[in-house]
Amino acid sequence: MGDGGSEDGVFGDGGDRVRNMADLARLTGVHVATVSRALADSPLVSKATRDKIKALAAEHGFRPNEMARRLRVKRSNMIGVVVPLGHEQRQHLSDPFFMTILGHLADGVTANGYDLMLSRVVPSGDDWLDDIVDSGMLDGVLVIGQSDQLAVIERTAARYRQMVVWGHHREGQRHCAVGVDNYLGGRLAGERLIERGCRRIAFMGEIRTLELTERHAGVRDVCAERGVDAPLQLDTHLASDVMYEEIAAHWDAVGGRIDGIAAASDVIAMQAVRVLADRGVRVPDDIAITGFDDLPLAEQMVPRLTTVRQDIASGARAMTDALLARIAGYDAPSVVMTPQLVVRASA
Repeated sequence: MGDGGSEDGVFGDGGDRVRNMADLARLTGVHVATVSRALADSPLVSKATRDKIKALAAEHGFRPNEMARRLRVKRSNMIGVVVPLGHEQRQHLSDPFFMTILGHLADGVTANGYDLMLSRVVPSGDDWLDDIVDSGMLDGVLVIGQSDQLAVIERTAARYRQMVVWGHHREGQRHCAVGVDNYLGGRLAGERLIERGCRRIAFMGEIRTLELTERHAGVRDVCAERGVDAPLQLDTHLASDVMYEEIAAHWDAVGGRIDGIAAASDVIAMQAVRVLADRGVRVPDDIAITGFDDLPLAEQMVPRLTTVRQDIASGARAMTDALLARIAGYDAPSVVMTPQLVVRASA
């Protein structure tokens, strides 16, 4: 029985066994360094020599060990995509928002020649992000959401620059963030409900994370400016396994006291429409609802969802571009996108 491979490569079943670059160098009559450069398409080796070495490697079923090569050049060609869930431990990656942004990030990362490593993290301490960036496995890190981990992200960003975060930007923060102006987005939702005649508005969502806190503040402030009562804040988790029951309980408790709902996300808004439909409440005839995100599902549901659009595709491109710039040693500042109100049937 033959060996199963080596640190330098793996081999097929045909011809003489080529276990490593030294074996291939002996076959071709060149130095091992020349073989290494040729297999890496280095211009330091003539095209004729590169072609000869590659042909012999193929003939003998030799393939360089990619991980060993990456260790030698101190580049992993791997980008980590991390989803911290300190605020919502039951939330799943199958959440429509995560699936949407993950798809766009994967497109951008792989189009630039990198592989992607995905991690869903429920923090149990303050060192989870340090463990990821210090693993030696990644050239950079993309973090989806600040969760309730802002202090951890800030501390790591002070020493590790190859990191970009989807989330809210505040003046003076260390980490590079890409995201929408959540406060302005909240104002847009509140203004739309008030313009439609709503005077008893509820904000449906938690206010423990920076993004959602800013959305709530936007709704609250526009209500104060328009002489409307402060929005009733109905704490609603983003975890799909409890969302329906929570919204149903909220409606049963306060349904007669509100005529408009500013949901913290499209998913919450969609579940609210379902809860109300199950109770015979018509949207928008009996109550108006706005969402936040403008996920693809927002215009496919019935009624189609009025929402605040954050351009997830453009944001994902901005995250990828900023991270690549930082990996190359350049500075890349935070990007704050302008939200847009998308008026559809629900409000």
